[in-house]
Amino acid sequence: MKMVIKAALCATVLATVSAPVMAEEYPFAEQIEGRQGYFQMLKFNIGVLGAMAKGQRDYDADIAQTLANNLKNASLMNNQLMWPKGSDMDAEGLSGKTKAKAAIWQEGSEIGQKNKEFAAAAETMAANAGQGLDALRKAIGPLGKSCKGCHEEYRAK
Repeated sequence: MKMVIKAALCATVLATVSAPVMAEEYPFAEQIEGRQGYFQMLKFNIGVLGAMAKGQRDYDADIAQTLANNLKNASLMNNQLMWPKGSDMDAEGLSGKTKAKAAIWQEGSEIGQKNKEFAAAAETMAANAGQGLDALRKAIGPLGKSCKGCHEEYRAK
């Protein structure tokens, strides 16, 4: 048993020490991994709400409300540090690491407005998700539209 504990402790220490080194394999690795994690979390929450709206999963008001609150709270995050200029898919060393287009940082970019649209849709979802399946269904369209609006213009397929 002591051997198992020692092995687990060594693995934990090794992971803790090597994680910062591994994150520096390419430029902006931490920022890109952070924003990808953020989007995975959004995808999960929206996916469950979408499944409820489509009837692919039983509607549960408490779960729907929790997921919608997660989205609202996530939309309020200031995640600008995850988006440094030069962390796009065309930047040297980043091919295949991100799908973010350089257009995000170009003059005239509407990325800030797109983020506000997502926040508004998330707030509407949070106000409606726990109020019944019909209310959830009415809110899911604008939420999906807000995601699509950003993906079409600022994310490669």
